[in-house]
Amino acid sequence: MPARATVRCLLAVLLVVAALAGATTTAAAGEHPRPGRHPELNWMGSTVRKHEPGVAVPVPATALAAASVEGVDVSSHQGNVNWSALKNDGVRFAYVKATEGNYYSNPYFGRQYNGSYGAGMIRGAYHFATPDDSSGPTQANYFVNRGGGWSRDGRTLPGVLDIEYNPYGSTCYGKSKSAMVSWIRDFSTTYRSRTGRYPVIYTTVNWWKQCTGNYSGFGANNPLWLARYGSTPGEIPAGWSYQTFWQYTSEGPIVGDHNKFNGTYERLKVMATG
Repeated sequence: MPARATVRCLLAVLLVVAALAGATTTAAAGEHPRPGRHPELNWMGSTVRKHEPGVAVPVPATALAAASVEGVDVSSHQGNVNWSALKNDGVRFAYVKATEGNYYSNPYFGRQYNGSYGAGMIRGAYHFATPDDSSGPTQANYFVNRGGGWSRDGRTLPGVLDIEYNPYGSTCYGKSKSAMVSWIRDFSTTYRSRTGRYPVIYTTVNWWKQCTGNYSGFGANNPLWLARYGSTPGEIPAGWSYQTFWQYTSEGPIVGDHNKFNGTYERLKVMATG
C-alpha cells in the first residue's frame, strides 16, 4: 500500500477511536446511547452532503457579498477548536451541538460553548433531532437541560432545532408529513415555554418539501437557518421570505461548516438580546 494511503487509513482509524472515546465519556456521564447509533458522527449538515452531493462545494468569498456576519457551527467532531484563530479570521458567532435525541450530549460542549464566548464571539447551541426516538417536548426539554437554553446577556443566541436527513434510517424518520409538522411544532412550543424564545429551524429545502410537504406555518415565529452549499441561498422553504442564517459551505477554513448571518453585526446582537 502506498505510504500516503497508509497514512490516510491510520487517520481514519484514529478518528473512529476518538469518536468511540467521546461516546464512552458521554455514557459515563449518565447518558443513554442507543445501540447502533453514533451521534458523535452527526452534526449540522452532516447528512446534507450524502443526500444533496451536487451542492457540497466551497463558495468563493466574492459570492457572499450580500450576507454580512461570518459564523461557524461545531460538534464533538471538531474536538478542541482554535477559537482565537477563527476570531482572527473574521468569525463573529458560533453554534455548538449540545444534544441529539434524548440519549446524547456532546462531551466537548462546555469547552466549545465557553471557548467561543471567551474568544469574544456570540454563541448558541443546537439540537440534532431524531423524531423517531421520542416526542418533540421530550427532546426540547432534554436540549434545554443540557446547555440549549437562552439568556438575555446579549451574547447568547436562541437554540436551534437541526432537522435534516435521518442518518440512521428512512429520510423522514418514519413519520407522515403531518406527523412531522406536529413533532416540530411540539418541540418549538416546548422550547419557547422553557426559554421565552422560539428556536431557529435548520433544514434544507429538499428535506423540508419531502418530509413536511413544504409546510408554511413556522415562518412567522421561527427564524430559518438554510443549508445550501452554493453561490446563493437559492430557494426558500414555504412560509419564510428570507433566511436568517445560511450554511454556505462544509469546507471552510479551520473548521468545515461556515455560515452567514443575514444582517449586520448590530442586528445579530439584537437577536441575541431578544
